[in-house]
Amino acid sequence: MSGIGIPQPRVDGPLKVGGGATYAADVKIPNLAFGVLLCSTIVKGRIATIDTSLASAQPGVLDIITYQNCPPFQKPSKPISSQGQSLVPLQGADISYYGEHVGVVVAESFEAACAAADLVKIDYSPANVPSQFAMAKFAKAAGGARDTTWGDFAGALAKAPVKVDQQYTTPYLHHNPIELPATTASWDGDILTLHDSTQWLAGVRTLVAALLGMPPVNIQVLSPFVGGSFGAKRVTWPHVYLAAVAARLVRRPVRLVVTRAQMYTTLGYRPQTVQKITLGAQRDGTLQAFRHIAATTTSEFDNFIEPASAKTGMMYACPNGTFSRTLAKVDLGTPTTMRAPGESPGFFALECAMDELAYAVTVDPLKLRLLNYADVDPTTNSPWSSKSLKECYAKGAAQFDWSKRKASPGSMRDGPLLIGMGMASAAYPANRSPAAASVTLFADGHAVVQSATHEMGGGTYTAMAVIAADELGLDIGQVQVQLGDSNLAAASVSGGSRTVNSVGPAVEAAAIQVIDKLVTLAIADPESPLYQAEASQVFAAGGSLRLKNKPSSADPIQKILARHNLPSMQMTASTAPNAAASKYSQYAFGAHFAEVRVDPKFGEVRVSRYVGAFAAGQMINPLTARSQLVGGIVGGIGMALLEESVVDPNIGTFISRNLADYRLPVHADVPAIEIILVPEQDTVTSPLGTKGVGELGIVGAAAAIANAVFHATGKRIRDLPITPEKLLSLDASHPRAIQRRQHVRK
Repeated sequence: MSGIGIPQPRVDGPLKVGGGATYAADVKIPNLAFGVLLCSTIVKGRIATIDTSLASAQPGVLDIITYQNCPPFQKPSKPISSQGQSLVPLQGADISYYGEHVGVVVAESFEAACAAADLVKIDYSPANVPSQFAMAKFAKAAGGARDTTWGDFAGALAKAPVKVDQQYTTPYLHHNPIELPATTASWDGDILTLHDSTQWLAGVRTLVAALLGMPPVNIQVLSPFVGGSFGAKRVTWPHVYLAAVAARLVRRPVRLVVTRAQMYTTLGYRPQTVQKITLGAQRDGTLQAFRHIAATTTSEFDNFIEPASAKTGMMYACPNGTFSRTLAKVDLGTPTTMRAPGESPGFFALECAMDELAYAVTVDPLKLRLLNYADVDPTTNSPWSSKSLKECYAKGAAQFDWSKRKASPGSMRDGPLLIGMGMASAAYPANRSPAAASVTLFADGHAVVQSATHEMGGGTYTAMAVIAADELGLDIGQVQVQLGDSNLAAASVSGGSRTVNSVGPAVEAAAIQVIDKLVTLAIADPESPLYQAEASQVFAAGGSLRLKNKPSSADPIQKILARHNLPSMQMTASTAPNAAASKYSQYAFGAHFAEVRVDPKFGEVRVSRYVGAFAAGQMINPLTARSQLVGGIVGGIGMALLEESVVDPNIGTFISRNLADYRLPVHADVPAIEIILVPEQDTVTSPLGTKGVGELGIVGAAAAIANAVFHATGKRIRDLPITPEKLLSLDASHPRAIQRRQHVRK
């Protein structure tokens, strides 16, 4: 029996529950020293003086590394912005943003390092120029960068009898994984070992090798478990190679853990976006013109783009459209990827605009989306590799009882509470990258799967065990999976929901090659009951090779290996996307249905019911797939109602830098979330039929909640998060608004 598609408990669950899972800051290494980062406290300027004398004299201090004694880093032959922030710290006195690393204190203990760090005296010469934090450049630059058009947008918009033209904004957001970013670095001669919390082993190895001027083969990166990331650990941040430098200078292993507060200033974030959506439609709601302009912030030294408008044009059938992206430079560190980068803020704007169009033409929001259903990708006219979005709409609406929704805003109540129902579509690219994996089958009947990919909590260990067990004809308990080691078969970054879609086919291919080799041995062996059988008629099941037309005729795998004096059989396979797949538009799809209850007196919003229906190809393990989708929706609840990183222009940095001040959804904020997995196969995207679900759940979730809030209150909030003060301040006649005005006048 195939284990694919059957819910499986995590094979790494006992390790995590029992405390046996080893993270980057857990590694036990003899003679370990501890590093603490020093970070700038000005936005822009220069270091005038550094006095480390008092700190250096403290007990246990081994070294204090600043730009005055840090070895120069090499200049990579290729730009590093795709692998890490291009600004390399400790190479001069200039300061470019608040929180930039200006030193590392290394001591015998973490406590000693912290105490010494407090005694380092740094004086700055702040730049005599105003800092930039606003999106003011948007008005000048919008529409002029990264434009894509199809049809005649301007002409179609001019003729459209119904128009929606609105601006939507999303704030700065931070990832907040439970595991803080950490690196434990150790040298053995010229060999560097990095225990690092990363979702890109190869990226760490490549960038650190380039900066330190050493062969990548001399660096081993280990990351068997990652305690959450959401994109924060995708690139190689400066603390990683600073730990390596510190370990080299003090000639002992060094552990460097980024603090929670430092994470907010030096480890990337989701940038602010300002988006303008323009829709032109017939009076029945049929789209004729679509425009999406998005501006996002980036640092002064990197051009990181949050591609909020890049994927929205494919969602609905529209003959004329244009979308563009532009950047506004601000004096912060470089942003980075955050769960569904681009799609998450982009679909908030798109799906809210579609909701506004539905009310403008008095058409049910779900019917409007079906009316504009895209049978091909409108931006390219490419066919879909597969698309089951209509089934998602139908099953989600039925489970949610969408038909019981009253059309008029503010028309549904439960006592004093206003009830609102909203929905939104979801889509995320079915990404796939080249990857390799090795599978070894041992004579005692167990197998080992190896690949340099990552387990960030999504269930990679379990998925790879299921895929290998399925092809090898073993029970999942007989398969051991080894991940998180850069010396294993190469794999890509675990980002863009691509891990199972990329590494899974490589595991499958390697397992098939192992079985093919065993079949060749068996059918050529007179002692085998499969002797002279056709290879195509042999399959693996129950730890044996069997004949399809006579399954009882079996040759145990252990006996085949024993007869040929083979302790094991190992094969390594590399796979890559099929060139023919480029002819198709490849996405996973879904539909969100949210119910909210709003207290009209206080503006408090609670999500009371939630149904999500998703079609994302073959589910290797529905249990962990559901968890990933639920996690994405929880992130969407936070995005819609709670999360916001505010920049104080007076000090030039984020004022919320801990889990007490940065509001995240807790249990009381999250209702029971129902997930519907719509069956789907997509062998164009992957031979396993998979697509990926890591980011799909958050796409559109914030919009569904925002649309539900409008349905409940009749008040459209276009600037996230939706807070009580925004809901109450919209109504000038509201008693609490009057009270506030009276208080201000007094």
